[in-house]
Amino acid sequence: MQKQILKISGMTCSACSNGLEKYLNKQKGIIYASVNLVLEQALILYDDNLTLEDLNTFVKDAGFKSLGVYNEHEEKKQNNDKILLIIFGFLSIIVLYISMSHMIGLPVIPFLNMMNYPIHYSICLLLLSIPYLFYGFDILKNGFKNLIHKSPNMDTLVSIGVLASFLYSLYGTVMIIIGKIEYVENLYYESACIVLFFIKLGRFIDGRSKEKTKEAIKDLVSITPEKAILKTKEGEKEVTLDEVKKGDILICKTGMKVAVDGIITHGVSHFDESFITGESMPVKKDKNAKIVAGSLNIDGYIEYKAEKIGKDSTISEIVRLVVEATNTKAPIAKIADKVSGIFVPSIMVIAILTFIVYLVLGNGINDALTHFVTVLVVACPCALGLATPLAIVVSEGLCAKNGILVKTSETLENAHKVDTIVFDKTGTLTYGNLKISKVFNYSDYTNDELLSIVGSLEAKSTHPIASAFKEYGENKKEIQEFKNLAGLGLTGTINEKQYYVGNNKILISLKIKNQKSEDEKTLAKQGNSIVYVIENQKIIALIGVKDIVRENSSKVIRELNKMGKEIIMLTGDNELTAMKVAKELGISKIISNVMPKDKVGEIKKIMNNGKKVMMIGDGINDAPSLAIALVGVSVSSGTDIANNSADVILMNDNLLNLLNLITISKKTIRNIKQNLFWAFFYNICMIPLAIGLFTRWNINMNPMVAGFAMTVSSFTVILNALRLKRIKLRKD
Repeated sequence: MQKQILKISGMTCSACSNGLEKYLNKQKGIIYASVNLVLEQALILYDDNLTLEDLNTFVKDAGFKSLGVYNEHEEKKQNNDKILLIIFGFLSIIVLYISMSHMIGLPVIPFLNMMNYPIHYSICLLLLSIPYLFYGFDILKNGFKNLIHKSPNMDTLVSIGVLASFLYSLYGTVMIIIGKIEYVENLYYESACIVLFFIKLGRFIDGRSKEKTKEAIKDLVSITPEKAILKTKEGEKEVTLDEVKKGDILICKTGMKVAVDGIITHGVSHFDESFITGESMPVKKDKNAKIVAGSLNIDGYIEYKAEKIGKDSTISEIVRLVVEATNTKAPIAKIADKVSGIFVPSIMVIAILTFIVYLVLGNGINDALTHFVTVLVVACPCALGLATPLAIVVSEGLCAKNGILVKTSETLENAHKVDTIVFDKTGTLTYGNLKISKVFNYSDYTNDELLSIVGSLEAKSTHPIASAFKEYGENKKEIQEFKNLAGLGLTGTINEKQYYVGNNKILISLKIKNQKSEDEKTLAKQGNSIVYVIENQKIIALIGVKDIVRENSSKVIRELNKMGKEIIMLTGDNELTAMKVAKELGISKIISNVMPKDKVGEIKKIMNNGKKVMMIGDGINDAPSLAIALVGVSVSSGTDIANNSADVILMNDNLLNLLNLITISKKTIRNIKQNLFWAFFYNICMIPLAIGLFTRWNINMNPMVAGFAMTVSSFTVILNALRLKRIKLRKD
């Protein structure tokens, strides 16, 4: 059995990916196939009897194109979609003005007056419409391609409506040219143009989300440095990672990243592994300790032996997990796509039967053609096509305005369905970096003055604890005789006063009696690292430093519990530390001591029990879990990798936005269902009129009225979608 991930071209909607997936799974020799629309990939497990060429052929036979085996180093494609969207946006305004200005009392362009210059008017609209056919050619092509492959989708609906409007208008233009100017009332070029523009607008928004998601793998690969320092008999030599062999001795200096997974053979240093462990506290490592590629060397010089390189490295393993997890998709209901399988052929059958019946009854080809086109125009899926994307666009705009970046419409559809919410601890429920949690100030200084002194000293240090005082070291005081006391702390003179900042060992060194031991114990019980501040041989402060719980975390947990959601905290911390945080937040279920590579396995276990999981995390180690969960949420302070793997990014780090996300999701889906109802209700009412069933009561419909009715139905859907802007959200 073999496995390949192919890049696929030509997919535009879920019906495309579903159709390709079904087709591949039916082929002999293919064990399993999963098609990912967002990444435009197909994950295929197949027998050894098949070749890559066979797989490419299967994809081609299904109506798509294989671009070969997926390569994470592929270059990002440039496109001009945004420019075209702007151009056709202006062009749409021109088309609407020419065709409708007389209806709403605006000045009519003299030489394009439809009554005085019908030929000018019709030919101008024809010429303006032709570029739209090229602009929307992919929609038209895919629409009929999917119809041929028996998987009609929204493109199919749009294609039929657009071409029906255009072809009938073209026929009308020909009639006008040969002298039948009454056809000037039967031109619907603007319908074809505006429908294509709106579909392109929705696709552009969705496309931007897809492109951002596809960059996740590149970001993962870029974590490791491109070069390493190799130790040789002649000295140090800079080499590329491809030149590194297992067993080589490499060098990593302060401020450098570890090039490959290895074991330290010489030296000691603190390493920032937060991108792997998700934990804020840098780890001290010395001889025989394992280090991971991409780890940042904070304050020392080490030599290490290369152990895992290339595909065997931890980062490569994470890349593999992200790719495979992202290609494992949850079934998502697409109401419009499902209905389109019945709706499109039904409308075609109704239109054709109408045409035939009118001919049989002797009404003439013109009458038959008029009713045929009327049925197609009135059933043109404008409202149906806008029902979902309009609601999504409004909701995504609302989310963005409130600091919630939602990448896909599927996310808004799924967010309110989740019944289990899994939180990573560090960097998610907590801030993920060291903060000052408590200050015992025994001096005459204010806390700000005291912290300014400490911050000025710590600004000269590379120790992990120094980061907690970063904001207080911005306005640095002048320091003289600064020294870094190994294993103890720092010292320096400010305004002729000698200051020491460090751990309790510095008291022994200075022979100072510790009279603040009770306060020290208090801070220790709260999980703090403790910093002593000494001025001229006198203890003037004790400062507790720790990773503290995020603002609003407790409130969010309470609200989620009220909603009936099961809350789980997932962490690599030991059980005791995890329990302290869980108790503070009101979380009853924790999963602790979880290795980074095992997190995705824990998420899978929960999902295998039938749970619909939302995962909230940061850090690269959370990326596979974020990708495989039904909804993955990342805080903006997380790495770019986590953000790109996530479906949602909380831009302002406010966990209250989780509640807002669920609220918006629930109301958006309700709005979409309302839009779909009105779209179909409109068709149920209008199609009988278009057929001519009420003619005996002098109730008739022609393509012009059908076009107006179609516009009204679309306007109804637009107004309903705009109601989403009034959703009340939680601010604090």
